Amino acid sequence: MTTDKRQKQSWVPALLIGIAIAYLALVQYIPAINVFVQAFKKGFGPFISNLTRPEFLHAAWLTLILALIAVPLNTVFGLCAAWAISRHKFPGRAIVLSIIDLPFSISPVVAGLMLVLLYGRQGWFGPWLQSQNIQIIFALPGMVLATAFVSMPFVAREVIPVLEEFGKDQEEAAKTLGANDWQTFWRVTLPSIRWGLLYGLILTNARAMGEFGAVSVVSGNIGNTTQSLPLFVEEAYKQYETEAAYSAAVLLALLAVVTLVLKEILERKTRIKDVE
Repeated sequence: MTTDKRQKQSWVPALLIGIAIAYLALVQYIPAINVFVQAFKKGFGPFISNLTRPEFLHAAWLTLILALIAVPLNTVFGLCAAWAISRHKFPGRAIVLSIIDLPFSISPVVAGLMLVLLYGRQGWFGPWLQSQNIQIIFALPGMVLATAFVSMPFVAREVIPVLEEFGKDQEEAAKTLGANDWQTFWRVTLPSIRWGLLYGLILTNARAMGEFGAVSVVSGNIGNTTQSLPLFVEEAYKQYETEAAYSAAVLLALLAVVTLVLKEILERKTRIKDVE
């Protein structure tokens, strides 16, 4: 290979890296930096003042409640689904996997609309719910359903490959030694899937706290009532309260940063475990 050809080829990786960095800067880095600049451009005092507004505090509290309900529900569902899929061969297994992946392929707005068509006043279950004085849409239950739907796949999708790689040998050995199903799960299965489970929990929590589209459809976006933190950002921006909107967006951005840090820590621990 001649020197000219080598010099030409050496430019290819540099060019590709430059294109990737430029794209990320335009799509992610510059917008993220702008959020922090706009939030703190008048100082730290106004930023703290925006975070103590009653509307913001209620939105943050409601977002926390949604996560506290949706994450445990999806954890239990994800573990059960992962166990059934990885430990049993049954007809329709591929269909079940596809159903679990539906939130990845369906727009969150469409998911919210589906819930309205089911539980709204004119929906399938609407008349019965109204006769029982039960309100799902434009209330906390509908927001929980929407949040649980969009964050449903993460635990199952992270645990299934870990269970399949782990196999059944140790579980069968534990049962041979007299352990029941519960003891086998806590002492053998759970320790083996802990990193995958934690990874799924982190992703589930991040999606639950940051969801906008589906929650927006079913909540009505009523301030101090059914307004989560992402909805507060949109409403404050629409009302030309840009500082409040950017201040709330900073918290959501920090949540994303924490998620990335925890994700990296878990990935490193997983790699260390694989090497060992």
